Amino acid sequence: MRAFEARNPADILVALGDNDYTEDPSAFAANWEASFGWTRAAGVTVTGVLGNHDVRVEGGRYQFDQLQLPRRYFRRAVGPIELYLLDSNNVDAAQTTWLRRTLARSRAHWRIAVAHHPAFSCGKYTSHPAIVRQWVPLFERYRVRLVLAAHDHNYQRFAPRRGVRYVLHGGGNPRLYPLTRCPAGYPRHLRAARKRGFLYLVVRGGRLDGYAVTPAGRRTDHFVIGS
Repeated sequence: MRAFEARNPADILVALGDNDYTEDPSAFAANWEASFGWTRAAGVTVTGVLGNHDVRVEGGRYQFDQLQLPRRYFRRAVGPIELYLLDSNNVDAAQTTWLRRTLARSRAHWRIAVAHHPAFSCGKYTSHPAIVRQWVPLFERYRVRLVLAAHDHNYQRFAPRRGVRYVLHGGGNPRLYPLTRCPAGYPRHLRAARKRGFLYLVVRGGRLDGYAVTPAGRRTDHFVIGS
């Protein structure tokens, strides 16, 4: 990722959760520095969300400094983009109310929601019922353009569902999970692969380009969201 960013400058790195499997705050700090300490010198802002493994110790609070998290869910503006960084470990009424009010106030053209657990997945995991019930209607009502998630250790990209696109990339873990046939009622799979890697997003005016990138820096999938 460091070599890729040197050739493709980025403004922000967003961690999609399960950032730590050690359950040891000291080990996490050392591992994070070894993997992503380079972002400071590169001028890359860091942020992210908490996964189910992250909240096992201190509710994930030990990661707040490294990921620059002000709280467990929050909004962050990056140029013309607004990121809504959500805690899908606890889809409670307070967070859902905050999300509805924040989206209703937004005037951003590019609204991107980020959560560790996916609304839709066709692999080891399937839908997160609380997200589908409480957050998906808000994504649709308030014109969220893209929803990013992980949790399943593979790559999945779905066809738009009522204007919202769902992309899942859990390829940061070397142990990949199998893919399965999607249940009835899901948005259609456009691309699905058991592969490691990360996502690279580029916004220029009224166009967002997204790429799935391997650890070696090869782009293996490309999607476009227009204005």
